[in-house]
Amino acid sequence: MLRLSPCRAGGRAQEPDGAVGGTSMRAGLGQALRGLLLLSARSCSCSGAGRRRRLGQPLPRCSWLSTMAQCSTEQRGRPHSPEYRLYFKNAEGKYISPFHDIPLFAGSKEDKEVPAKRSKTNGSETGLPKKPPPSRAGETVVFNMVVEVPRWSNAKMEIATKEPLNPIKQDIKRGKLRYVANIFPHKGYIWNYGALPQTWEDPHHKDKDTGCCGDNDPIDVCEIGTKVHYPGEIIQVKVLGVMALIDEGETDWKIIAINVDDPEAQKIHDIDDVKKHKPGYLEATAEWFRLYKVPDDKPENQFAFNGEFKDKDFAVGIIKSTHEYWKALLHKKADRGAIECMNILVHDSPFRCSEEDARLIVQSAPPPASGDSVSAEVDVWHFLNK
Repeated sequence: MLRLSPCRAGGRAQEPDGAVGGTSMRAGLGQALRGLLLLSARSCSCSGAGRRRRLGQPLPRCSWLSTMAQCSTEQRGRPHSPEYRLYFKNAEGKYISPFHDIPLFAGSKEDKEVPAKRSKTNGSETGLPKKPPPSRAGETVVFNMVVEVPRWSNAKMEIATKEPLNPIKQDIKRGKLRYVANIFPHKGYIWNYGALPQTWEDPHHKDKDTGCCGDNDPIDVCEIGTKVHYPGEIIQVKVLGVMALIDEGETDWKIIAINVDDPEAQKIHDIDDVKKHKPGYLEATAEWFRLYKVPDDKPENQFAFNGEFKDKDFAVGIIKSTHEYWKALLHKKADRGAIECMNILVHDSPFRCSEEDARLIVQSAPPPASGDSVSAEVDVWHFLNK
């Protein structure tokens, strides 16, 4: 049985592209402090994995949200360099993995679901449901999201799935740090981009709808709220829909979500609400993913479902299935390849390590230092025939 020790996670704000400090950090910390003071004056109880509310009802401000802000990040190495890493610590000061130790379901202190087993009744060779039943219509499930890339920035920051403790790092392609191109009229990423913890798109599982296997990563999230977030922040989001990108022959799901604290969250509940209240955003999202590799001399990406965005219930089903694949990964019931499964808080996982082991891993990384300069090429606009 998979159980998680209490993990209090949150985001210590950082400047875009890894720079630490600055006016935005002070503003973010001040805002967080005011939020915590408001939270301390309230009380309510939360239980179970994923609080659910009917549409139209305010999402609850519960005690677990105040603890989320107690998670911190620790920079190692120089920003804008191949050695840069951002490690995570929980409220007890333990180094943790953002991939494995932060709960998928917001508000859950333990993952009480039974680990994946071989089943003769569910029609799957691995014993894992391909698409579990969605939540009841009209309900909202709140998930934790690990922010990797701030909106309007270019550095391709990501959870390092093949490194111990899975810090955030900048992706490298062809020996160079990776920056996404600015395709007119967009600047960098057009949403806050990140991943859902405790999910895994299994590269050995062929999806029956897309006809392609997973991309071997946690499931991606595009957060469409009004606030710009920073690498290492952990925010609570409600899912609105999903699109199926086919990226170099692999299924690469893109979850569309919004921060539950966003001013527009109370009027946006499903993918149709995005079309109504943020006209053009979904079309721009599809265009962005179709073209973002073209400046690197790669072909346009393709989509399943003819590029159609699927609704919230479909998206939640996809998330739950990738959560089951992650469970199999953490219990050696799936071929993990080069994926690093070291964790601190997942009980009964054979990959669980000691706090001391985790501390030594972080200490072995280069010490923090001032960042390198970023090439002016990052600011170039690309004009493409669309």
